Amino acid sequence: MSLSQRLAKLFGGEREDADVLRVYVRCRRCGEAISTRISLRNELSIRYDESGQVSGYHVRKVLIGSKRRCYQPIEVHLTFDAQKHLLEREIGGGEFITAEEYAAETG
Repeated sequence: MSLSQRLAKLFGGEREDADVLRVYVRCRRCGEAISTRISLRNELSIRYDESGQVSGYHVRKVLIGSKRRCYQPIEVHLTFDAQKHLLEREIGGGEFITAEEYAAETG
């Protein structure tokens, strides 16, 4: 373990907090289960309405598995309201799965 990893662990860098959304997907081509985390503080882009007010947020992530050497891009689009509650989710190249399905498949 490197010095930076030890410092991150010491100062709580590995804990999940309320401002993190976990997303679990399965590749449509090879079936690999993939997990990613989205920081609701840092990764969201602002959407504005016609009057220039914040109407919500969105994020786009492209995920690529590593275990089965498929390299099929899985594109995830998430839309949030102004309070950062998830409103809509879309996926290309895969399907959304639950945390339980992900845990069962990855052990």
